[in-house]
Amino acid sequence: MSSVVVISRQLFRVQRIFHHLRMSSTAAAQPEVLMEKQRNVGVITLNRPKALNALNLNMIRLMYPQLKEWEDNDDTAMIIMKGAGDKAFCAGGDIRAVTEAGKVGDRLAADFFREEYILNNAIGTCPIPYIAFIDGITMGGGVGLSVHGLYRVATERTLFAMPETAIGLFPDVGGGYFLPRLGGSLGMYLALTGYRLKGREVYKAGVATHYVESHKLPALEEELMSLERSSSKTIDELLTKYHKETKREMPEVPEFSLEPHMDKINSLFSPDSVEEIFEALMRDGSDWAMQQLEKLKKMSPTSMKITHRQLSMGGHLSLQECLQIEYRMSQGCVRGHDFYEGVRAVLVDKDHSPKWNPSTLEGVTPRMLDSYFEPIPLSYLPATELHL
Repeated sequence: MSSVVVISRQLFRVQRIFHHLRMSSTAAAQPEVLMEKQRNVGVITLNRPKALNALNLNMIRLMYPQLKEWEDNDDTAMIIMKGAGDKAFCAGGDIRAVTEAGKVGDRLAADFFREEYILNNAIGTCPIPYIAFIDGITMGGGVGLSVHGLYRVATERTLFAMPETAIGLFPDVGGGYFLPRLGGSLGMYLALTGYRLKGREVYKAGVATHYVESHKLPALEEELMSLERSSSKTIDELLTKYHKETKREMPEVPEFSLEPHMDKINSLFSPDSVEEIFEALMRDGSDWAMQQLEKLKKMSPTSMKITHRQLSMGGHLSLQECLQIEYRMSQGCVRGHDFYEGVRAVLVDKDHSPKWNPSTLEGVTPRMLDSYFEPIPLSYLPATELHL
């Protein structure tokens, strides 16, 4: 193990101890993350149900070292990630806190993205089976905690989306890696429009690996813990058994709302630039195409253009390479205008009338676009496992 890795893990452990002490100083405080070993299974529960289990920096700093500890422990057969409550797995990251920090130059605006992406990378490279129960709202940061794992189990309550272009950001947490791999132009469509996938269609789109009724998750979890020989093969067989049972019992559930439009999605969202996508939608002229065009006109022009480049590059890169690029992009957004304006319009004032700057695609010049992808000076970053 390299000295950089050792130092990084020690740093995260110290941070976790600090946050444990801070949490324990208030008797009434509830842990934001529950982590326990049950038999040979590590179980992580996001425990902010009133906040839809939104991810903050404290939670990241608690989960990362525990994940690494279980990963290094020979008697850990698998890791299960889930959310408390019945509404959300994880509705996203604590973006409001990040923008407030960015306004005053606080390091949280850099640390949150950096440490979140390091956690995403750890999940994507975890050598033991990682199973996420994405039961309920799964957006933004919640996608990063699930989609890179070996197994993702959706339910009829799952609501998946990457709506970042509406808040002046981009589909991060490795979106540049997994979205282009959904097949055709589906990933580009989801990234630019923020379209919401529900229930079984999260599986049909390729985001989830299995689909199970929510009320069966406790039984599934118990059976996973009771496996005599835990391996990727036995875990997959058990998940597939539950998946097939659900499909037989719920045949009337619509499978994929986008199926009638996939030919148009694959053709109209495949051009080499956002401007060309707009032109293709205009030429098509169908009701569906016009609806998509109107939706796109509400999004941040800057976000759409950096997102298009992000996904165009990401289909040929590794997860770690995508996260490196996304960290640069995140700091470009922190330096810019639209991220703050989008969060104001959607999450703070909720007037849903953002004033983007630039306000048009043409206003986002090549030089402006390039600036989001330029390397960040190494002197600015501490050593980490993921060289961002």
